[in-house]
Amino acid sequence: MSAWGSAPYTGPVPRGGRYVLRIHYHLGDRFHRVDGWDDSERYLRLIEQLHGVTPRVQAIPPTAVDCDISGALRYFHRGPYQLAQMVQMRIRALHDVDTTLGLAGNRMLAAMAADATAPGELTWLRPEPEAIAGFLRPRPVGALHGVGPAMAGLLVRHGLHTIGAVADTPVGTLQRLLGRTQGRRLHERAHGVDERPVIPQAPARSVSADHAFVRDELDPDQHRRAVLALTEQLGVRLRSEGQITGRITLSVRYADGSTTTRTRTLSEPTQHGVALVRVAYDLYETLGLQRARVRGISLRAEELQPAECAITQLTFDPVDDRARRIEASADRARARFGPWAVRPGTLADV
Repeated sequence: MSAWGSAPYTGPVPRGGRYVLRIHYHLGDRFHRVDGWDDSERYLRLIEQLHGVTPRVQAIPPTAVDCDISGALRYFHRGPYQLAQMVQMRIRALHDVDTTLGLAGNRMLAAMAADATAPGELTWLRPEPEAIAGFLRPRPVGALHGVGPAMAGLLVRHGLHTIGAVADTPVGTLQRLLGRTQGRRLHERAHGVDERPVIPQAPARSVSADHAFVRDELDPDQHRRAVLALTEQLGVRLRSEGQITGRITLSVRYADGSTTTRTRTLSEPTQHGVALVRVAYDLYETLGLQRARVRGISLRAEELQPAECAITQLTFDPVDDRARRIEASADRARARFGPWAVRPGTLADV
């Protein structure tokens, strides 16, 4: 564990001030599975545990959370660093889950501190201006939260390669480059200012499925078969639980341990297998994989709603009507004879 720029605080409990904790849960293979499904309820239980420390908890799915622990310091009679240590140890002891933590005076700095921290460690970015400046100024401008690839490219083309360079640029110059609101926000964040509160918010429920290849897989046909199998699993689960999804996320893990993620918001929330397969294949195609060595693929359905909320556009398409009737019959067969009683022909030997 470390504190940025100075030793951990060990003095009296601070009065006033704001302390935000960003937590990254390392769920990975420890994520509880039932019949091959990722159990997202574990993430919910981890969130619920934090309410024993502070009510100001904001979920950042799928594996992160922000906590405002300012009001908990006097209750636990601990400094911010010691309270963050206690939270980390509780999570490890009660749930057998490792975490990476960033502690700072606002949400942006806490998130950046967590991103700069080694897995399993804790970094406290002290509130002194020199500590904040020493942390921010050397970093590339793309590391500043809220700066995407397009904005980073624009800033770099104008000679602003680091956060320090942005901080030294007059706010009027940034506003001419980015617009009035965006320019002022960037200027504030380059100086470590972020007024966003931690808003108590539970995570939207999601379900996911994961496929790990026996060996690093190069064949795109095998990748697509895995995507199809995952989509079938998600579709069956959504329909059996009476849910529809408004967003699909595809994640691909490579042999070097890196991951690429693509997300698509659906024009119409659905549980229909044909629609889900179409979106999942489209997401896979956007990756442009040729001879990539793929270690695993996961698919997650997000923004779940009760199936009664579904609004289906009438198409008068007999092919679509027939597909839905076949799907309903297949679901009845699965309910009676097991989940693999009916499957697409291309998955017959999976």
